Amino acid sequence: MRFNQANNQGGFTLIELVIIIVVLGILAAVAIPKYQDITGEAKEAAGRAALGSIRSGITIFYANQAVTTGTATWPNLSELETYGTVMASAMPKNPYQADANAPDSICTGVTKGVLVAGGRGGYAYLPATGEVWLNTNTAGENAW
Repeated sequence: MRFNQANNQGGFTLIELVIIIVVLGILAAVAIPKYQDITGEAKEAAGRAALGSIRSGITIFYANQAVTTGTATWPNLSELETYGTVMASAMPKNPYQADANAPDSICTGVTKGVLVAGGRGGYAYLPATGEVWLNTNTAGENAW
């Protein structure tokens, strides 16, 4: 006895393909805003970490000056910029500054939390008080 086997081709119907495309579109619509939020959080974390390391170096310099010279002084701008004087490694980049604006440089600030004129420089520093902040006005990051 011979059985006549039909040509059994496996595949998706048009409706199944449309449903898959719609589901992928919904997933993409939900995932993209979440990804953008994570990017913002990563910039914030990088900015806060960079500020923490710079502030730590400034504070250690201040304490070291008090012990070695008897007079506690904050580093001046040139000491802060000199590799190995305050910071043991290169100045971290400000994640909110474009590369064209020298995001790993420091300029002298006048008032804490205020963007230095021109917006150039990754960080603003107030040598009289040892305060340092991000030189940007993007959503208030210069107030950290």
